[in-house]
Amino acid sequence: MIRDVDWHAGTVTLRGTKSLRQDILPLPMETGQALADYLQHERPHSSNPAIFLRSQGGRDQPITSMAIQKLIKRAGHRIGLMHFSAHALRHTLACRLVENGSSLKEVADVLRHRSLETTRIYAKLDTPKLSAVPLPWPGSGS
Repeated sequence: MIRDVDWHAGTVTLRGTKSLRQDILPLPMETGQALADYLQHERPHSSNPAIFLRSQGGRDQPITSMAIQKLIKRAGHRIGLMHFSAHALRHTLACRLVENGSSLKEVADVLRHRSLETTRIYAKLDTPKLSAVPLPWPGSGS
């Protein structure tokens, strides 16, 4: 909902999620700017308080999480990824955060996991595939 964005604090409140809890997360400046631009210039004029809307039967309806999942899956299929999902995006994000130095606790916070064990599963690297990647010989300069 639009009211869940605190523009001055740079945060967004997540409510009514799968975990049935409310969390306040940071809203990065670039994301906030993109969201503000969307709200000012792209979002249909509507009294509906949801941020993202679709028109259905002449009424503006909030976009559901299922619609987002389908959109992600279709986008993956368009680029040739047959087993692509929102879950795969979460896994990729977790791996990238760890690769770039984030702690497991920081990754857990971003993914909103209660257990670090769950985060460990998401952030698991594919060691067999990585071992097949050739690395430069030490001292070779490449």
